Amino acid sequence: MKFSKLTTGSVVAAVAVALAIPAVGITAASAKVNYATITSASQGGGLTGLAAACKKEGQLNVIALPHYWANYGDMITGFAKTYGVKIDEANPEGSSQEEIDAAVTNKGTSRSPDVFDIGLAVAVKYLDTKTFAPYKVKNWKYLQFASTVDPSAEVTPNYTGTMTIGYSGDLGTITKLSDLLDPKFKGKIALNGDPLGSSAAMNGIFMINKAVGGSFDDVTKGVEFFAKLKAAGNFINVNPTEATIASGQTPVVIDNGYIQAGVIKAMAAAGKVWKMYTPAAVGSTYNSAVSAWAPHPACARLWMEYTLGETGATVFASGGATPTLWVWLLKTGRASAAGKAAIGNSKVLAEKATADQTTKARAYLKTAWPAAVGTN
Repeated sequence: MKFSKLTTGSVVAAVAVALAIPAVGITAASAKVNYATITSASQGGGLTGLAAACKKEGQLNVIALPHYWANYGDMITGFAKTYGVKIDEANPEGSSQEEIDAAVTNKGTSRSPDVFDIGLAVAVKYLDTKTFAPYKVKNWKYLQFASTVDPSAEVTPNYTGTMTIGYSGDLGTITKLSDLLDPKFKGKIALNGDPLGSSAAMNGIFMINKAVGGSFDDVTKGVEFFAKLKAAGNFINVNPTEATIASGQTPVVIDNGYIQAGVIKAMAAAGKVWKMYTPAAVGSTYNSAVSAWAPHPACARLWMEYTLGETGATVFASGGATPTLWVWLLKTGRASAAGKAAIGNSKVLAEKATADQTTKARAYLKTAWPAAVGTN
């Protein structure tokens, strides 16, 4: 789903100035490094060496990064300004699976994505397949979930949030999940993506499932609830976008909370009301990864350092997402005022499914989901 993002450019600029790596030139040492094989910055001349090599490459290819999503608009702008490189943005509305597909299709070309931002459901499918290039950022040991998601750092958890249900204020107020079965919601409820390829959709099902008494080990109750919504004519197989929300086609959207927060602000600016209802606290962690076929390997690794460092944490937090570095930043007193103003001081993150639970659920949904609600 896409929606206009209200940026925090001044915040990002201030943080980038304070934390940016000094501009450097190409050194003899950095020129000899094969940046496609290094697994840490220390192997490539440190952050200074990475910055110099990235400057020489001149470009970073990103994919499926809508500017409204987790404040990626400011993240992209900040990185480009800090390191003086061009950023090519492909398929901003793409799903996690489409990111991988694009890398495979464009393997060996300058158009292939350098980095990924993918949900756990898709990430675990490609571990140990030589799709990702292992890389541990300097702050890796301080990142929540990093050692449990993937100790080898093929993928690294970058930010999380809580799934929720966003809806137009014109529909009144949702106080319980069963309200969604009311006839007034006929043809109005949409899920962000297909759970067979979208992590946001997968986590939306986990949230509904938990709310109706299910568990991460068994999502049948959640699927049954969606089937009821479909039978009532309330659930529609439409992927919500900026256009569908603006037009009123999808006035009820099940999606990440940090996305809904942006919609609330944008709607308010337009004189409209967008509300949120969260029936169960389920987290949705995303992950960063370097493509094994990255055409700009130094920039890919520098992007990891930038987004998973303190600068990136402030950008994510300012956009309503909780960076996985956040708990450490709070503990050490390094969390930014802008970040705390946006997401608070909580050191507790919403419950989330494990990789095994996600894999099991997706296997079940392969046949159960189309049977329950059809396909997009």
